[in-house]
Amino acid sequence: MRFIGRKTNDENDDRDDVQDVPGEQMGEVVPLHRDTAPIQDTNDDEAGEQTGPRVQDVIAREIPAGESAPPADFEVVDGDEDADEVAPVVMRVDPLPGSVPGLFPWDRTDERRAPIPLWVSDAATRRAAITWAGEMAKHKAKFHAVRTPLYAARVAVRVPRGGVRVLRDYTRWVSDAETRPLRNEAVRKADAVEHMKLAQKTAERQKARLAISGALSVPVLAGLAVVVFAAPVPVAVLLAIGAVSWLGVRGGTEDKPLIGRAVVTGKVPELTSDMIIRALGSLNNSLLNAAVKSGRGVTFPNPIHRDGPGWRADIDLPYGVTANDIMDKRKALASALRRPLGCVWPEPDADQHEGRLILWVGDKDMAKSPATPWPLAKAGKVSLFERFAFATDQRGRMVTLLLMFENMLIGAMPRFGKTFALRVVLLAAALDPTVEMYVYELKGTGDLDSLEQVAHRFHSGPGDDPALNATMAGLREVYAELETRAHAIKRLPVDLRKENKVTPEIAAKRSLGLYPVLVAIDECQELFSDKTHGAEAEDLCLGIIKRGPALGIMLVLATQRPDSDSLPTGVSANAGIRLCLKVMGQTENDMVLGTSSYKNGLRATEFTIKDKGIGILKGHADAHQTVRSYYIDGPAAEQIVKRARALRETAGTITGHAAGEATAVNTGPRFSLLDDITAVMAPGEDKVHSETICDRLEDLRPDFYKGWDATGLANALKPLGLKTDQVWATGTNGKPANRRGITRTDLDKARAANTKTNTKRDGGEGGEVTA
Repeated sequence: MRFIGRKTNDENDDRDDVQDVPGEQMGEVVPLHRDTAPIQDTNDDEAGEQTGPRVQDVIAREIPAGESAPPADFEVVDGDEDADEVAPVVMRVDPLPGSVPGLFPWDRTDERRAPIPLWVSDAATRRAAITWAGEMAKHKAKFHAVRTPLYAARVAVRVPRGGVRVLRDYTRWVSDAETRPLRNEAVRKADAVEHMKLAQKTAERQKARLAISGALSVPVLAGLAVVVFAAPVPVAVLLAIGAVSWLGVRGGTEDKPLIGRAVVTGKVPELTSDMIIRALGSLNNSLLNAAVKSGRGVTFPNPIHRDGPGWRADIDLPYGVTANDIMDKRKALASALRRPLGCVWPEPDADQHEGRLILWVGDKDMAKSPATPWPLAKAGKVSLFERFAFATDQRGRMVTLLLMFENMLIGAMPRFGKTFALRVVLLAAALDPTVEMYVYELKGTGDLDSLEQVAHRFHSGPGDDPALNATMAGLREVYAELETRAHAIKRLPVDLRKENKVTPEIAAKRSLGLYPVLVAIDECQELFSDKTHGAEAEDLCLGIIKRGPALGIMLVLATQRPDSDSLPTGVSANAGIRLCLKVMGQTENDMVLGTSSYKNGLRATEFTIKDKGIGILKGHADAHQTVRSYYIDGPAAEQIVKRARALRETAGTITGHAAGEATAVNTGPRFSLLDDITAVMAPGEDKVHSETICDRLEDLRPDFYKGWDATGLANALKPLGLKTDQVWATGTNGKPANRRGITRTDLDKARAANTKTNTKRDGGEGGEVTA
């Protein structure tokens, strides 16, 4: 037996018609809320006659033994014979308020605003406020000091008029002139009583004021005599200047002030909710239009408030509208708000849902705002394991980078601040005395020459053979370091290599050779598009950019031509941090910022010619930002590098080029590694172990190949398209074995491929090295 509860509409139901059922067969019937929709039921006693609706708001279930009987307002239905006649149950699906976590105030992720203003709590903002106040005072002092002669002339001209006004006011006070209109009115009305009262009152006032004037004239005249005949000349002159100035001020007029205004305050329009809703409604979005017309759907979770040099509004958009939808129409939004494009910056809120929009409207165009000095320009040092100041956002707030374990790509059109942004990164690395720097500037203008004092490897020149050869030599050197570092980390004690990557503790131990290495190539398109070196450079950079970060090696590339020919897709796709300044098209935009960035609203194509140094930074944080890199000119960079070199001299980390070591790439005879291997293989020898080749190479050129092992040989051959695989050959001990080595067939193919793709230089072929 089971129980089906039905609550009927019969108001005379006295709940006395419940059948008694044994306890072991009884169960509990759980009532639901009674706000569900009614279900129509019919009365079986009279066929076809409808007795009215019944609300089914309970669930039937089996009754365990020992539970209490059902309440008196439920009917008992026997067995399953009436199961088909039971109406379906309507259940409440919404949770009760407060019944689940997240509905309590202490479970909500409320944002608590700082009790102390940012300009007081933040050191950088506080310094900016103090600097502003000092600069303002300095400007006003200079402005008025220059105009002091003009002010003196104005005072001299206005003194007579001021004296006349003072005498006039004194005469009116003594004669009680303010009551004259009342006396005249009494005369006009022929009111003799009123006139006599006013005349008597005026006479009393005149008499009292004349007495006061007489009493004050004695000390005034005495003081004047002391000043003229007894006071020191400077005091007398100062008092005379004060009196004359006072008379000059009294002689001025409201339309021609004595002192000009040093600062004309520009009034910034206040951002209001009505302005925002009107602007959103003009963006031609159907969901927005419907929400604006209905008067609901656009809400403001926080009050609109000042945020830095502008206004901030947090906006919850209507259902189905995302922040990216608004960002795509930034120009139209700026037009609707009647503000310059450089003042209007919509962005999503990474901590909230996709429909939360943060709209920041600045007082000034970002490009016209004064550049903020780099915080590290005068003092301080850097650790690449920590964030360093790189740029400022639209609100003037500092934007930081954590470059360790990351690679960076900077792209822009010429003359839009690409090299200046790269310079900030390199200067920060220079201020970390543990970093070994490889700097290659392939434009040849000397923009990075100041870093020559601290770079382990450095070359500056146009994209010709010397510059490209130097760059390739550095890349090969760093590429070979990958294998060395991997083995070095693997050999470390377990307590030091918990994460199997370079850590601050490991990098601090200079003897381990696992200090940070930064490789920077400006105008890298010159390297990748070169017919001789392009393919090898791509392979080397791809290996460095993939494996290097965990080994403490970072690659920073800057290019003014971000396309597939001058910037390999495999290289750009593995750059974690990207900065895109002004570019012309969608393809270049997505090459730097990543696929579909343009479609998602990240459009560096919208920057104009005045937006130099302004770009979109992505990958440095949870959300992208529009930033303006710090501006550091050549002389300022020289001073910073001098301080960086002093730090390195103290730490003993001046090495390579900075220490005066000659770069081997430009000196000594050149020869081909592939040719040397061919020379040491005996005629008819098809397979040779790597150890055997290294021994023979050392006999051939002991000054260069001494110390080479199988790993070093594999690293040197990989960029040349020749891999070392397991081969069955006779070893150095005379016994056959299966070890790493090469075959003559693979060697011949590699020589043919390098001969075809590379031009001969100085009698050498592809794969040439320098002794």
